[in-house]
Amino acid sequence: MLKLLFPDPEAAIPDEELEAAVRIALESRRRVKEQQKRGLKTEFRNTHFSYFMGVDGVEQFVSTPELHSDEAIDADPLPPGQVWAISPGGPDAAPALYRIESTCGPGSSVKILNAPVTPAFRESVRYGEQNLYSQARGLVGDRDPRNHEFSVQLRAMDSERSGHGLGLPVLLALCGSLIERSTKGRLIVVGALNLWWVSIGELRTSMCCRGPAARRTVSPCRAAGRWRSRPA
Repeated sequence: MLKLLFPDPEAAIPDEELEAAVRIALESRRRVKEQQKRGLKTEFRNTHFSYFMGVDGVEQFVSTPELHSDEAIDADPLPPGQVWAISPGGPDAAPALYRIESTCGPGSSVKILNAPVTPAFRESVRYGEQNLYSQARGLVGDRDPRNHEFSVQLRAMDSERSGHGLGLPVLLALCGSLIERSTKGRLIVVGALNLWWVSIGELRTSMCCRGPAARRTVSPCRAAGRWRSRPA
């Protein structure tokens, strides 16, 4: 395709044209692999297709539109700064599924794009922000989060929209957007957070992980014992 579009071997190919061609090629190949997997499940496993633009480019994963949904927990990793999260609920909030999206740029603050912002989610963002600042060396290496501006948005997948107890997912979203790395596909994060410790609270009947969609769950090590009594 590139030879047809740019027949002159000496001509420079713009990055946007090259990226569009790469995405089309990988998307087509992904369709072939998906059909092979459907026909011979024992021989073909899940396959991810991704690419980098430039030496320091961010890894971009390619999926086919007919298999992708913004509201589905896919096998493909989310873009850097985005995580699936489950709120364990609280006294006035039911457990619920959320998608947290964070972007990073020059500046020195953390902004919440939701309007209005619930007090519970504002508190979760504050705890995530303070833990990122205080533990930056162990979380993001030599990058200084205080010299970056973060924009955070909460997308509710259920009727519950309080955003209660999402400190740990917010922290991972902030880290992902800063270091430009994605979390694994079908990963869901559970955990409240404060300035000193983390807790998943009581996971009630809404902790269903959307059937077979979520294959991995991240929660604080101190709360591992509570998974023995989690709802089926």
